[in-house]
Amino acid sequence: MTEQWCNNIRFETMDITKADTECIVNAANRSLLGGGGVDGAIHRAAGPELLAECRALHGCSTGEAKITKGYRLNTQYVIHTVGPIYSGTEKDAVLLRDCYWNSLETARSYGLHSIAFPAISTGAYGYPLEAATEIALKTVAAWLKANPQYDMEVLMACYNHKTCEIYKKCWEKYRS
Repeated sequence: MTEQWCNNIRFETMDITKADTECIVNAANRSLLGGGGVDGAIHRAAGPELLAECRALHGCSTGEAKITKGYRLNTQYVIHTVGPIYSGTEKDAVLLRDCYWNSLETARSYGLHSIAFPAISTGAYGYPLEAATEIALKTVAAWLKANPQYDMEVLMACYNHKTCEIYKKCWEKYRS
């Protein structure tokens, strides 16, 4: 595992279902009923109770966030957000930004102070990793700056070492 703290943002190569945070973010599809990648892994690890609660939410629009219990996960809550399917338009960036911002706002509204994010939309939804990473880090940093009184620890749970290295490089570039 590779780990690095930068103020309130940490990067770690890990399985997000093992995150030791109050909530994790699920890169969900619009139905919220499970799928592949991160979404499928979270649903499998949380158990069938998560699917039952998600059914009652009646889906989620792209860029929005909804919360459920964590069930069998190591976390209290799962915040489900639907990232954009990459098309190369400016709207993609706005919607991806909304995923991160709205997830943080949802965590705050529940009084949560630690959150783990996957690299939203970079798998099957095709968002280029470097561009998505830049949006993620700038959005999280902007949220932290806009909410200095709120103590929030953010974990970027990177699926593999390559992703973690891209996050670190982007963060160094952004910070300089």
